[in-house]
Amino acid sequence: MKKMLLLGAAFAALTLSLPAQAELKFKPGEDSKFHWSNYDDLKKVDLKGETLTIFGPWRGEDETLVRSVLDYFQEATGADVKYSSSENYEQQIVIDTQAGSPPNIAVLPQPGLIQDLASKGVLTPLGDDVAAWIKENYAAGDSWAKLGTYNGKDGKPGFYAFPYKIDVKGLVWYSPDNFDEAGYKVPKTQEELADLEKKIIADGGKPWCIGLGSGGATGWPATDWVEDIMLRTQPPEIYDKWVKNEIPFTDPAVVNAIDIFGKIATDDKMVDGGAKAVAATDFRDSPKGLFTVPPKCYMHHQASFIPSFFPENVKLGQDADFFPYPPYASKPELGTPLEVAGTLVMITKDSKASREFIKFLEMPLAHELWMAQKSFVTPFKAANKEAYGSEALKKQGEILVGATTVRFDGSDLMPGKIGAGSFWTGMVDLVGGKSAQDVAADIQKSWDGIK
Repeated sequence: MKKMLLLGAAFAALTLSLPAQAELKFKPGEDSKFHWSNYDDLKKVDLKGETLTIFGPWRGEDETLVRSVLDYFQEATGADVKYSSSENYEQQIVIDTQAGSPPNIAVLPQPGLIQDLASKGVLTPLGDDVAAWIKENYAAGDSWAKLGTYNGKDGKPGFYAFPYKIDVKGLVWYSPDNFDEAGYKVPKTQEELADLEKKIIADGGKPWCIGLGSGGATGWPATDWVEDIMLRTQPPEIYDKWVKNEIPFTDPAVVNAIDIFGKIATDDKMVDGGAKAVAATDFRDSPKGLFTVPPKCYMHHQASFIPSFFPENVKLGQDADFFPYPPYASKPELGTPLEVAGTLVMITKDSKASREFIKFLEMPLAHELWMAQKSFVTPFKAANKEAYGSEALKKQGEILVGATTVRFDGSDLMPGKIGAGSFWTGMVDLVGGKSAQDVAADIQKSWDGIK
């Protein structure tokens, strides 16, 4: 998630109450795609005179969107809801909790930071009942319950964080027109993908556009590739051990995943511009090769946000579409794994309003109100998929709900020195010609150096 947040504009910290009489985006009771019975239930909760402070990462357009959801909670319950954010929200939440002035609700996209807060005893456990609710109501619920579980100050695990607003990663973008013209079919397995790559090359094309450039964060797109490959070649338990350093980067399972990506990225036949262009091309520019005439490439691996950087005339669902990075047919026991990023909601200052807000997130309506707009998908099975505001979001939601195993972005789970440091630079070294084994050894050496 921190990778995606690099895309955001800088906004100063801002705390504003929602309007006393909010102008609701969708009039209650008028559109059948929403669970309006939830709103009726919410009106039975009396929070008049209570203030609910929420601090999160959403700024700009996302702040407008989340406020449109919070309007309903405020209007129905009578609570005075104050939402705030900051460009340096990660540092700010640490300062506020240490100073004894935390918000009621904190929303964060970094599990590592959440674990740090939990271990300091500044988070309120949401309870086993909420964890059980997640297991029952979220697709691949065990995965989501695991994501929300952290060790508290006493070292014992507890459920502290409610997953809400998910970003789907592990997508492959393509032009349907280019596929149709060339007679290519969307691959459903890694074996079919390998056959497609060979056919594209035989036809004189390049299968992939890849760009790792991102200023000081250059290299991060490659970590998503490695994480996706790990989830498709190894059981999720191995992935979990890897991101915790319980198995090293030099483990054969990890070296194999790095090597698979390296063989794609350093093969001049596989990548537009050849190996030398991979590290030099900005990730925001790399998908543009899908839309040139003739196409410079046929596929691009990136998360759900990448259409923001497509040419202006490209229409999603018409000129561009996507499919999930496929699993191996030869490894049916691994199912259909999916890498995600997203945000988790915690109580940092307990109150009646805080508890009621968590209950609000257990209502389909709290998801559908954002689903109906943009940039929101959910694994909540009871949320009406017809509420999605676009076919692209609906398709991403179906991919998310259809996943048998879900795991959070691996580099975001690692210490910053690794996940946002040596892992990134190691990927640049890889496409520069260093072997997967040597790259893995370098990354592991930096992890071993953390005290």
